[in-house]
Amino acid sequence: MDIRHLTGHIEYHEGWDLQRSTHESVRTEDLADTVFFLEHASVYTAGARTHRDEYPTDGTEVIKVDRGGKITWHGPGQIVAYPILKLAKPFDVVEYIRTLEQAVMDVCAELGVETMRVEGRSGVWVAADSPVQPNPRRERKVCAIGARVAKGVTMHGLALNCDADLAAFEHIVPCGIDDADVTSLTAELGRQVTVDDVRPHLEAALIERLAPLLARTGAEPAAVPSEKIAATA
Repeated sequence: MDIRHLTGHIEYHEGWDLQRSTHESVRTEDLADTVFFLEHASVYTAGARTHRDEYPTDGTEVIKVDRGGKITWHGPGQIVAYPILKLAKPFDVVEYIRTLEQAVMDVCAELGVETMRVEGRSGVWVAADSPVQPNPRRERKVCAIGARVAKGVTMHGLALNCDADLAAFEHIVPCGIDDADVTSLTAELGRQVTVDDVRPHLEAALIERLAPLLARTGAEPAAVPSEKIAATA
């Protein structure tokens, strides 16, 4: 498995093109299974199930993408992982999603944030505060997950909020869910937790959790030197 860390803030279309070209090479086994780690420049993306009334209220452009899920935001302070992996047959898309969730839950636990799954909803969540607390918060999502499996190879992946500006989510209905909120590791812990802080934990957790699902086994993960692709200031 090749681990590729992209530097800078990557424009969404650049990352998407990179995924698609890598997908075909992984499918034909010309490339090893690959995981990209990156931060995007600020952007809203919408999966196929997004409704128009869930779009940004200020008219900001939305990029339609070929993944599951609904609308979300990507941007600085959020670590995105795109695993491009050839899954063993028969593959189970739900099992794959649950594996991504578990890897993130492992990371959150290591950092001191207790998380959970919510029935009928993907992603990783923090439980609602006790109603006896002052200003109790609702259930809130710390990590969004939206994946696609085509010809047995995965695309898209997960987005974990580290120290992202959560105001970006106020202009949309995040993931089509209007009865819960969005949070970050920084907001939950009350101290700054950066993408660089989280990166090694997430890399290790994904390698461990994804290994049993792969069609090709036995290869040691290889770290590829960081790359700069269409980075913005």
